Amino acid sequence: MQAKPAEEKNMDRPKIVSQAEWVAARKELLKKEKEFTRLRDQLTRQRQELPWEKVTKSYVFDGPKGKETLADLFGGRSQLIVYHFMFGPEWVEGCPSCSFISDHVDGSVVHLAARDVRLAVVSRAPLAQIEAFKKRMGWRFHWVSSFGSDFNYDYQVTATKEEQEKGEAYYNYGMQKFPSDERPGTSVFFKDAGGNIFHTYSSYSRGLDILIGAYNWLDLAPKGRDEAGLKHGMAWVRHHDKYGEGYQVDAKAEYVQPAKATDSSCCAGEHRS
Repeated sequence: MQAKPAEEKNMDRPKIVSQAEWVAARKELLKKEKEFTRLRDQLTRQRQELPWEKVTKSYVFDGPKGKETLADLFGGRSQLIVYHFMFGPEWVEGCPSCSFISDHVDGSVVHLAARDVRLAVVSRAPLAQIEAFKKRMGWRFHWVSSFGSDFNYDYQVTATKEEQEKGEAYYNYGMQKFPSDERPGTSVFFKDAGGNIFHTYSSYSRGLDILIGAYNWLDLAPKGRDEAGLKHGMAWVRHHDKYGEGYQVDAKAEYVQPAKATDSSCCAGEHRS
């Protein structure tokens, strides 16, 4: 269901003009849009020209069919994009914001595979929790558990015990406060003919906006994302099965990570200092 619309008086309506004036204004904006597109193409080239670092550590994940290495995640392709989904070992469900991004994944998978790219999702929650939540959400993409490995820690998406105690974590290439033990991100890898794996790129925070197709649609609408008055910009986002009649947004709400299960036995055996 749709959220209740805001009062129209809260929206600053632009002036109303003739068609000729509208077309003239639109052409002026088109010049800037084309400039932005060229700049984005330039940035994309610079991203692809970044130096690579060789992955020397071994990572093993729990997948639907058993243990998988990082090399296995490539699924026969030479390029791998990993989405780091925020889903902690004790959480009762995955992060709503990561779920928002993940709602856009399934339709892309087949097209990416045609361009020699495998897209996989990785979380630290045990596989049984992942599978249950994946079924609830109706997703089909490949999702594995990194529980028990250093993968999440090495790619800045899980706070260490020391970071949790300090209340500050290394994220997006700098120290900052973050309201959750888990953090979102995406990491990209390349595997050559000899089986060597290289880390080519990682992005976090607002760098993930480009993955959210719904945001791009909203940016076309007159009111845009309509997040300006929200203390936490994505406070309006829900799991797609939680939008209901009377759904409203608390503008003062901050990000709160999903609740933890009362039984924490799922986490026995993992530690990271």
